[in-house]
Amino acid sequence: MQIQKLRARDQKKAIAFAIEGMHFNKFTKNEFLLRLYGRYFRYLAYTDATDVLAAYEGETLLGVLTVHMYGEKRPHRTALRRLFIKFAEWVQKLAFGKGAEPYSRVNHEMYSAYAIKYTADGEIGFLADDPKLLKRGVGSFLLRALEERYPDKELYLFTDESCSYLFYDRRGFERFSERDIVLHLKEDIPLKCFLYRKRTPKA
Repeated sequence: MQIQKLRARDQKKAIAFAIEGMHFNKFTKNEFLLRLYGRYFRYLAYTDATDVLAAYEGETLLGVLTVHMYGEKRPHRTALRRLFIKFAEWVQKLAFGKGAEPYSRVNHEMYSAYAIKYTADGEIGFLADDPKLLKRGVGSFLLRALEERYPDKELYLFTDESCSYLFYDRRGFERFSERDIVLHLKEDIPLKCFLYRKRTPKA
């Protein structure tokens, strides 16, 4: 495996990794909304990212990690991507109303508590790999590459139980906070949300 620049042709593959690996179909069965949300989530993390790490084996994309390091330039933020994000948020509001608001609210509350104790250097926004390669250690490889690139930094991330959150427990992250919420979508969906943190090793 090698870390390379994410190729434009692999953008759709990264979205597919997110849709399947993060189990977006738990929240809706609508194919249009699934693809829209997958692209929205990917663009949201991508435009906010100061760095994008892509794991390749030869010509094959295995996984992607994005990070927003505070104070650094976000080179992928374009007017077109920001416009798409606003469009996707409008469609989501039409489809779900205010049913997903508890998710944003609880993340804000967890971060507020975290910020009292820690000063973050950055946020991991997106980590997704090919769900068919769970035993290949792609996610661990990406995290190690991130830690080598940014030693002695305080990082945090949000996740929930629809993702493989236990992965972070096994990779030296502290589960700083966890909260139970209910999303009021087509049906009520209980969900446990987490904020994880870690100080990367010194060089």
